[in-house]
Amino acid sequence: MPAASLTDRGIIRVTGEDARGFLDGLLTSAMDRVAPGQARYAALLSPQGKILFDFLVAEAPPELGGGFWLDAPRALAQDLAKRLGFYKLRARVTVENLTGTWGVAASWDEGPPAGTGGFVFPDPRLPELGHRAIVPCDEAERIASAPAEAWHAYRIALGVPEGGRDFAYGETFPHEADMDQLGGVDFDKGCYVGQEVVSRMEHRGTARTRIVPVRFTDGYSPPGGAEAIAGDRALGRVGEPVPGGHALAMLRLDRLGDALAAGLQPTAGGLVFVASKPGFARFPFPGEADKAEG
Repeated sequence: MPAASLTDRGIIRVTGEDARGFLDGLLTSAMDRVAPGQARYAALLSPQGKILFDFLVAEAPPELGGGFWLDAPRALAQDLAKRLGFYKLRARVTVENLTGTWGVAASWDEGPPAGTGGFVFPDPRLPELGHRAIVPCDEAERIASAPAEAWHAYRIALGVPEGGRDFAYGETFPHEADMDQLGGVDFDKGCYVGQEVVSRMEHRGTARTRIVPVRFTDGYSPPGGAEAIAGDRALGRVGEPVPGGHALAMLRLDRLGDALAAGLQPTAGGLVFVASKPGFARFPFPGEADKAEG
């Protein structure tokens, strides 16, 4: 059972009698669906509906004091704690940054890691992503049997993006980062920051940009952030690659479809790539209509 210590992840804990309602009024996912052993994928958005932070939200068991623990990018953990504190106002909640004391491990292919000393939950985005463990940092290192790079190669093969690597915070809508496909947005919940924009995109079907897996045909990848083009038309950008010529890319799928119909090869950094539809995706993908007709 491969397990990796994800040292680029941090932990924010939100406790207090108002904690559930406080988070429910801010986040894209419904907090009444979070329980011990049942986490959710969620984001805190700008008023314009763009992702400022995304994370997994888990409820700790009573023996660890309960509360909601946010598995978030380590580089943004302190900013996330500050932003939540800004929204706190008179809510009876406590926001703590536990990064550096508590860490995150991911395990995949088989069952959850044993003897973690913290708590474990299935990754809420996809069953194939396995389990996450929130544990003391030294315990995360102890249970690791694979490098973090192996985890990133695995999630990229599944088409699951990660903020800061595959999309830019403050610039990306949830639909563009496939959050609507991965259970990161509840469209039947009450108000939250940025809801109007996200709901409008959902009901009008205006999300033309999506993150999808790409494979560079010669086995080499350009650096992360390389512009993807077809002919003289911009398609989007490539995220951080992994060995073997694999990466995720945020692409305008309508433009990709036009390019393929015109016989143009998409490239990034001068290297040809082939884009594919993630197995979990429900959105239309270039060439599907032609395949259906065939």
